Amino acid sequence: MWFAKSREEVLQELNVNPATGLSAEEAKARLEKHGANKLKGKPKKSLISLFFAQLQDMLIYVLLAAAVITVLIGEYVDAIIILLVVLLNAVIGVFQESKAEKAIEALQKMTAPKTLVRRDGEVREISSEEIVPGDIVIVDAGRYIPADLRLLVTANLQIEESALTGESVPTEKNADDVHEDSHTPIGDQSNMAFMSTLATYGRGEGIVVATAMETEIGKIAQVLDEDIEEMTPLQKRLEELGKTLGFIAIGICALIFIIAFFQKRDLFEIFLTAISLAVAAIPEGLPAIVAIVLALGVTRMSKSNAIVKKLPAVETLGSVNIICSDKTGTLTQNKMTVIKFYTMNNLKSVPTEGTGFTPEPDERELIKSFVLCSDATYENGEGTGDPTEVALVALGEKYNLSRKKLHATYQRVGEKPFDSDRKLMSTLNQVEKGYRVHTKGAIDNILKISKYALVNGAVVPLTEELKANYLRIAEEMSDNALRILGVAYKDVDNLIGPDEMEQDLTVIGLVGMIDPPRLEVKDSIATAKRAGITPVMITGDHKNTAVAIAKELGIASSMEQSITGAEIDELAEEELTKRINNYRVFARVSPEHKVKIVKAYQAQGNIVSMTGDGVNDAPSLKNADIGVAMGITGTDVAKGASDMILTDDNFTTIVHAIEEGRNIYNNIKKSVVFLLSCNLGEVVAVFASVLFFWPVPLLPTQILWINLITDTLPAIALGVDPGDKDVMKKKPRNPKESFFAGGTAWRAVLGGMLIGVVTLAAFYYGLQEFGYQLGSKDIPEDVLTHGRTMAFVVLAVSQLFYSLSMRHSTKSIAQIGLFSNKYLVGAIIIGFILQLAVTSLPFLANAFSLQMLSARDWGLAVMFALLPLVINEIVKSTGRSQEKGSQN
Repeated sequence: MWFAKSREEVLQELNVNPATGLSAEEAKARLEKHGANKLKGKPKKSLISLFFAQLQDMLIYVLLAAAVITVLIGEYVDAIIILLVVLLNAVIGVFQESKAEKAIEALQKMTAPKTLVRRDGEVREISSEEIVPGDIVIVDAGRYIPADLRLLVTANLQIEESALTGESVPTEKNADDVHEDSHTPIGDQSNMAFMSTLATYGRGEGIVVATAMETEIGKIAQVLDEDIEEMTPLQKRLEELGKTLGFIAIGICALIFIIAFFQKRDLFEIFLTAISLAVAAIPEGLPAIVAIVLALGVTRMSKSNAIVKKLPAVETLGSVNIICSDKTGTLTQNKMTVIKFYTMNNLKSVPTEGTGFTPEPDERELIKSFVLCSDATYENGEGTGDPTEVALVALGEKYNLSRKKLHATYQRVGEKPFDSDRKLMSTLNQVEKGYRVHTKGAIDNILKISKYALVNGAVVPLTEELKANYLRIAEEMSDNALRILGVAYKDVDNLIGPDEMEQDLTVIGLVGMIDPPRLEVKDSIATAKRAGITPVMITGDHKNTAVAIAKELGIASSMEQSITGAEIDELAEEELTKRINNYRVFARVSPEHKVKIVKAYQAQGNIVSMTGDGVNDAPSLKNADIGVAMGITGTDVAKGASDMILTDDNFTTIVHAIEEGRNIYNNIKKSVVFLLSCNLGEVVAVFASVLFFWPVPLLPTQILWINLITDTLPAIALGVDPGDKDVMKKKPRNPKESFFAGGTAWRAVLGGMLIGVVTLAAFYYGLQEFGYQLGSKDIPEDVLTHGRTMAFVVLAVSQLFYSLSMRHSTKSIAQIGLFSNKYLVGAIIIGFILQLAVTSLPFLANAFSLQMLSARDWGLAVMFALLPLVINEIVKSTGRSQEKGSQN
């Protein structure tokens, strides 16, 4: 804790003379000991290792086993199709992962390339990688800090640390300070300078106390470097589903062998039947379809300014119930803005939009003095310089008092720069008759050096009553978390020196400024809260400022809902977890605190989203269930650590993304349940035929055709179903909720049973047309082929029709709109055409052991196929009637 030690102690501990710095020999020795001053990253995984990692899944294992068996029995086409599905799934996974981890590379780029150091008594410019602990670094405005420094000398030094602390305003540094409290937050360590922050004003010198991975930035890099491979809820559900289906397939195969053994069936026929059931039990296209649905959802989200880096993050958004948001640049505009100004007995709010306003005479003098007593520039909506001064110059632009015109008219001829002890800055400008001093700074210091006050255009003595009035207004503004600046002037006949400027001034008034909230954020937060999502602010800024913004946005209602980083340090991990739900604002926090907060929420069973833009947000972005980075103001580090990037930096986009995530999850659920219903129907048909010693109604190739060709298009179409308009009126899904909760399992079983029964009915009808029954022996091959063709067509077409009923668990097709999902209508039409082709084209019919059907048979097949859809719609209608009755 270098901030707790005096300069002398630090110099003695690092054995350095600040006047001469390290010798070349000593620097070389320390470089060998501590290594180069650059951040290290973990070795990247090879494409081969990424590829094999994609294959470690129960569903994939069963599919590969099915492929091996199909090769053994000579069904090579089946094996190729299964392997193509596995390959597609693996390639998609590799493509996504290989694009991901860019955070460490971005951190490495942030380190300063060149640095001024004192060595052997001379100031030299060296590569920042050569810096070692003990080096004396020269700091001036415009230079990045190359390592963590304990400051030795400071002259009005200010360092912009927003990327590390989240504060909008540069931090004033003072080498004389010593912070004895071991829990002093980074933002309050005024005697320290940190790697990759930027000096914006003044100058200083510091001694290097930490380099590379030992710096504060380095600690962040280490957190980012840790392997945090938490699976999303969807991944967990699909893994569970894969295991279940795998065990079911193995169990069914074993059961078939047992039944066939007692039935004394042919060994080769047993193999064929077993593989038929294994194929029927597993939705081969499931991994690919889920990946495709997610990819289509990602594409749709990118058009709404949300770029998703990792596909499963789409679904995770849908189950988020806590949004931890950084304040600066995310909830606020990341620029200081004057929102109130005061001249005696006249408090006014600054209009949020528009320019060309005409100020009152006293207001004109106030704004003119502030603009002339500043070094910032502001043109075309862009400013340079200190954020506070930029805000003052921007105020002038609103009231037709542009910096350019004022500085051209009233040329500066002298100045007394800002000093952190005086907390004042003064300039001397030429006016029509003589010169005028303009002084701005802390209002209490302005009042101390003032003798008069400007009241309604007249200069009057500054009485105690007037002083109290200014201080009262300043206190009211301060209570609303505004940063206060006062301004005064005096006219002189001749040029005067800096020592004479700040005496006997005339107070004009004061302004209050803040980093204001984004205009659209308040409505977005209200929408999120209605959807059962709790917004939380996490910031490096001061408590009062943070709570004021949080109250205005509707995040918090009282100061009791806030806690600081120092207060977090006093709590044990268990205590923080226990009390975490009481807080809505976390102020003056470090990167470590942010991670603690995220983990505490997760320990309570929450799905946590963390938004942010700075380097300081990266560890918490990485640890959150989903990290959301800002695309415009966000650092490369934050983007690299995140799962999703907002291209418009708009908090509202997060709410839209959550809505999209919920709908995508629902769509995936529809696709999965649809596929399971279809596969269950196949299992029912095949297993019943084995159990009752009937001929097998479907061959493995026929089942594969339906699973991979006919089913796939409706499943994908369900995956891009238009969103449910009521989805944001519901609470977030419980992350522990089963994939089959809410009657989903019942719907899958009902659909499967109905499809299985009509398939067997069609098979029976196909045999019965030629005078055979299901239990008949020695059925001719052509009759069997006809019966299987009927079963094949009815199975496929019933599934196509049934997809219409899968669009909503309770609403009817009429309520949703038959043509509201044109992709699904198209998929059904294409499915019909494919079924017609595979039964009518001789080379396809022969390949799949099928034959052409008559128009009458097609008509009966369609009637059979409509039954599951009609029955399911009746069940839904009954459910709606019962629900309406219970509400009444």
